[in-house]
Amino acid sequence: MLSAVVFDADETLLDLRPAVTGGLVAVLDEMRRRTPAAAEVSLADLESDWDAVFGELASAPVREIRRTALARSLARAGLDGHLDELAEVFFARRFALTRPYPDVLPALATLRQRWMLGYATNGNSRAERCGLASEFTFEVYAHENGLPKKPAPEFYARVCEAAGVTPSQVVHVGDNLAFDVVAAQRAGLRAVWLNRRGESLPPEVLPDAAVCSLAELPAVLVGLSGEADFSIPSGYRSGETSCVDV
Repeated sequence: MLSAVVFDADETLLDLRPAVTGGLVAVLDEMRRRTPAAAEVSLADLESDWDAVFGELASAPVREIRRTALARSLARAGLDGHLDELAEVFFARRFALTRPYPDVLPALATLRQRWMLGYATNGNSRAERCGLASEFTFEVYAHENGLPKKPAPEFYARVCEAAGVTPSQVVHVGDNLAFDVVAAQRAGLRAVWLNRRGESLPPEVLPDAAVCSLAELPAVLVGLSGEADFSIPSGYRSGETSCVDV
């Protein structure tokens, strides 16, 4: 029996990339306001600084990774002593711009009629700061109380504990095949891949279902649960044709 539907946050529910870009642009503008040396620093430089530190700090809290990347960027213009101020510039703009994709709130409203909804993320997108306040029965954040990030099995165990159900009663929905599908299935959860970009599915990965939009999800979950008596609003697609055959 399906009891809970748990969602990844960034790039699943939240359109993060424009928000991060907006935050970096705000930092770059402030850097250039403070010193002429920042004229030689580009947005591409700030983006590459994230890439440079992420591999080394992948298991660290996302806020720590971002601050380390910003420190690297500020050093390019001799602004090393201004990390705290400019980190706040970044995070204020990033959260101001982080909002759900258009398909998210209608899907959650439909799903909530039947299933418990959860929110589970490796990142620092707090639901209440991203247009998702009061949408979920429970929220799980990596690094709270020592919780490791996905794909650690402890993360999914915490999800099931928060839901108060067994892993087989949980469906995990997310965009990342390794973290949101493969690792979730290894922990005993079922997994739906949200494939917004229409990417190809590797032959070694087999989600329980795949959708291109959350508008397809209610019907897909009815199929997974076998609960044919649950009514899907007429405005939703049937879910019979998804972007990937699984």
